Amino acid sequence: MKAFTTVIQVRFGHVDPAGIAYFPRIYDYIHEVYEEVWEQHVGVRYDKLLMGERIGFPLVHSEVDFKAPLRFGDRPVVRVTCFKLGTSSLGLRYVFKVDEVVCVDAHMTTVCTNLKEMKSFPLPKQYRERFEAILETP
Repeated sequence: MKAFTTVIQVRFGHVDPAGIAYFPRIYDYIHEVYEEVWEQHVGVRYDKLLMGERIGFPLVHSEVDFKAPLRFGDRPVVRVTCFKLGTSSLGLRYVFKVDEVVCVDAHMTTVCTNLKEMKSFPLPKQYRERFEAILETP
């Protein structure tokens, strides 16, 4: 199965007194990777999508399993696949691994939204094709 992959770094300011990434920081990591998917895989910077095209993808559902801690200095590999590609909905799965150990397994569902009208609309074809390239197959 094809996927988009990247590496992030857990920095000192990202960890709590126990030395692990505090769970809200995981959501920040996911969103940072989401923006990278748009820029590196889809080919459009997320800020240009929001400000220029006035297309947004608000989060409508999230499900995150925290399986092992991310610690200061870790450089997890994040693998992103598309688990759902509806008319206007987009479901992306983010799997964070450190040394082949799954630390985070997240499913995030967003909806393609016209920011002028604040209404959902079909995902444009040129973007749909890029997410089809990383679509999970049963």
